[in-house]
Amino acid sequence: MRFACVIVGACVIAQAQGTDPKPKAEDYEAHAQTPHAAVGAEFMVHSFSGQGQTYIAKDFLVVEVALYPAKGQTIQARAGEFALRINGKKEMLRPVAPSVVVSEMQHPGWTQDRHVEAGGGVGNTGVIFGRPTPSQIPGEPPQPRAPRTPRAPDPDNPSGVDPQPRVTAGELVVQTALPEDPHQNRISGFIYFPYKGKPSGIKSLELLFDGVSIKLR
Repeated sequence: MRFACVIVGACVIAQAQGTDPKPKAEDYEAHAQTPHAAVGAEFMVHSFSGQGQTYIAKDFLVVEVALYPAKGQTIQARAGEFALRINGKKEMLRPVAPSVVVSEMQHPGWTQDRHVEAGGGVGNTGVIFGRPTPSQIPGEPPQPRAPRTPRAPDPDNPSGVDPQPRVTAGELVVQTALPEDPHQNRISGFIYFPYKGKPSGIKSLELLFDGVSIKLR
């Protein structure tokens, strides 16, 4: 870690990116005090969120980390200085850059198959998605379709407020990652560790940082 004592107001610290940190490290279920800063952490399993959106990065373990530098100090913590220890093993997981996560998520294997069949219902009723309609079954004559009830047109934006574009998963990964520029105030963001195992197999989980072990599970 890089820490430097500074005089308040002597320089302008870049505006923080990442997530919104809680008021203090103790507000996180997992927290600890390192020699230079208090740390709060939350194990998100595979999920990350922001701007009202939540996404899943299925090949990564996601940890939200918040750092609270000591008064009068500037903190510059890099994601690469964190590590995860699973089930007490000697080998540790190291984080990857947000760009790696984005690349993995954009791979065709990350998206769900749109032709997967799913069912659901209440009582004796149900709804099936993905199956061919009766008119599509080979050898069967086309079945007449019931006429659809005319749909009323949608009202023209009654609020008068232009809708905000929905942030994509890739954009959110970059925006909410733990910022690595110098900060005097608390900062927080997500860190991603590559992991293709099942979360159910994780019996204990430790976040290692600045000589301190923080128990996440």
